[in-house]
Amino acid sequence: MIEKTEYKGKPVLVIKRDEEDKFPFSFGLHKAKLILENIEEIKKFVQENEVQA
Repeated sequence: MIEKTEYKGKPVLVIKRDEEDKFPFSFGLHKAKLILENIEEIKKFVQENEVQA
């Protein structure tokens, strides 16, 4: 679940697991750009560290 909101007049994305998520992940434009610039390394990190079931 993703919400678009504002903080001090700047756009922010808030990512929640569900409606009751007490600890959502939020970030603004600058961090969003950093995520996009490094998405392949982030994907690699997840793949290397996921617990195999």
